[in-house]
Amino acid sequence: MKEFASDKKSRVPAFLSFVVIALFYLAVFIAEQHLPATSMLFTVLKKGATYALVAVSMNLLNGFTGIFSLGQAGFMLIGAYTYAIFTIPLEQRESVYQYFQGGAVHFTVPVPVALIFAGLAAAFFAFLIGLPVLRLKSDYLAIATLGFAEIIRAIFQWNQLGPITNGSNMLRMFPNFNDFNIRNASGEVTVYLSTTIPFIIAGVCIALIVLLIHSGYGRAFKAIRDDEIAAEAMGINLAHHKQLAFSISSFFAGVGGAMLAMYQTTVQAKSFTSAMTYEILLIVVIGGVGSVTGSVFSSFLFVACSEWWLRFLDEKQMIGTFEVPLLRNGFRLVIFSLIIMIVVLFFRRGIMGTKELPDLFRRKTKEGIK
Repeated sequence: MKEFASDKKSRVPAFLSFVVIALFYLAVFIAEQHLPATSMLFTVLKKGATYALVAVSMNLLNGFTGIFSLGQAGFMLIGAYTYAIFTIPLEQRESVYQYFQGGAVHFTVPVPVALIFAGLAAAFFAFLIGLPVLRLKSDYLAIATLGFAEIIRAIFQWNQLGPITNGSNMLRMFPNFNDFNIRNASGEVTVYLSTTIPFIIAGVCIALIVLLIHSGYGRAFKAIRDDEIAAEAMGINLAHHKQLAFSISSFFAGVGGAMLAMYQTTVQAKSFTSAMTYEILLIVVIGGVGSVTGSVFSSFLFVACSEWWLRFLDEKQMIGTFEVPLLRNGFRLVIFSLIIMIVVLFFRRGIMGTKELPDLFRRKTKEGIK
């Protein structure tokens, strides 16, 4: 009876977490129908959902498996290009691939299939790269994966691959988030879904990652993170599980890259710089290495601060006839950097540490029981 009661009590935080997430999704959908489509809130929500997925995929590798990789931007690039290449309408390929006679791919696939292709392409490259690279450890592994991302970025701009990647030219005309809006016969939008859809895609992918973390494979990943020698002594195949974690993380990074392409509406290799990887790593550290909830929360906070809340710092401000000093283009980044330093100093383990959303309710539930 005691075991049944404790099991029932443990389900309460999970149920409350599910209710909170469901209410949040409902709030996003309602806001999308009533607020102006040009509101900055939707920009933050779309990009935040994309970054949340990529940050959680990176946390799966860095936080839960203990593999320090900096190749996320490279896998996002592969995913973005794969999605764009397979979804550009046939009638638009001549204008997109105008320097390469319409390109080499002459068919399209539905968006859901293209998203899966994007993930699989990234996972395939991760598998090939992982064979030699995962033998390295710590800083050497980080440098190797960072080098891979830079090499991939250069290769995708190579004109010899132009019929596929369009060389150094951008890819465009593929379906984006706005194409999910439901329109009537006259072309007017009746139901807005351009913000809800990225939340659904990211939510499903993050849910799959959470299920993986709580599975037998996830426990093996954590054992490798905590102590490789002890994990190997327990019968865990280190090479196999590291390769698996690396490939799965890259799969979801590829899907995140496809989402970023849909958000930006264009794809160009030169935008997938190492700075993008550092942003994702910063999000993971701020949220808490080893916390999925922390990665999600910090993604939206990061995007909101960098894209919205601090924008006024880049413009001159007047108080009567007095001009506020220092407010110039780029000052936003200075203040943003100071905020990050303060967060890191006072939250050494990140905002959430290793806690998840159910843990926030578990304490209150226990206090209520007492």
